[in-house]
Amino acid sequence: MSEHLEESWDTRVKAILKAELKRKGVTYAQLVDKLAEIGVKETEPNIRNKLARGKFTAVFFVQCLSAIGVTNLSISS
Repeated sequence: MSEHLEESWDTRVKAILKAELKRKGVTYAQLVDKLAEIGVKETEPNIRNKLARGKFTAVFFVQCLSAIGVTNLSISS
């Protein structure tokens, strides 16, 4: 996969997570607390860095969505 296409996917996934956080009105600090409630230890700077880079695992992505109460996700192409 070319680097450009990989960056495009990274950007897309990052945008999906950021949009869901915004839609739910959840700050990074609140996300830390919500993740802790489901047994996931993260720090605010670590979350900020992951989202700034757009590089994180699918597990982290689903943990965040679960922690903020996302039960349905629409992904359009």
